[in-house]
Amino acid sequence: MFLKGFIKHPVMVGSIIPSSVTLIEHMLSRVDWAQCKLFVEYGPGVGTFTPHILKRLAPDATYLAIDLNPEFIDYLAETVTDNRFRAVLGSAADVEQIVRDSGFEKADYVLSGLPFSTLPEGVGPAIAAATHRVLNSGGAFLVYQFRARARDFMAPYFTRIDNGFEWWNIPPCFLFWGWKD
Repeated sequence: MFLKGFIKHPVMVGSIIPSSVTLIEHMLSRVDWAQCKLFVEYGPGVGTFTPHILKRLAPDATYLAIDLNPEFIDYLAETVTDNRFRAVLGSAADVEQIVRDSGFEKADYVLSGLPFSTLPEGVGPAIAAATHRVLNSGGAFLVYQFRARARDFMAPYFTRIDNGFEWWNIPPCFLFWGWKD
């Protein structure tokens, strides 16, 4: 399913190989799971991060996975049976409306592996701005990318951005945690 998604939509998927467990653990290591009531993921694909998030998520928390690819959304809806999980067909740029439609006002964390460097003009900044607006104070925008350019989209909205790098991934990845202080 992952390979099929990459072949059909290489600009949307961004990689032919799913993220490594090491990258996933590193990316999620800064989340305060005890305080997380709503976790949002942009571009979950076939759910590479999903079991790792659900393993940590509190019993009364919610996980929204937003993707533009209806095949990925259908796959996730069929394979993920946890009642805390909701697969939503839509754009990350519309996160505020999607969060409201899901019964929330704000999110605590937003994770994205969207390929910012290949998004159409203006979409990256729109996603970063909407993400900043939808986050609770103290929340974070977690971004992993093959190019450091994603930080450029985050910087106008997030004054504190922690940087990391994960070598144990194919290809190696830049990691960013943009905090809403």
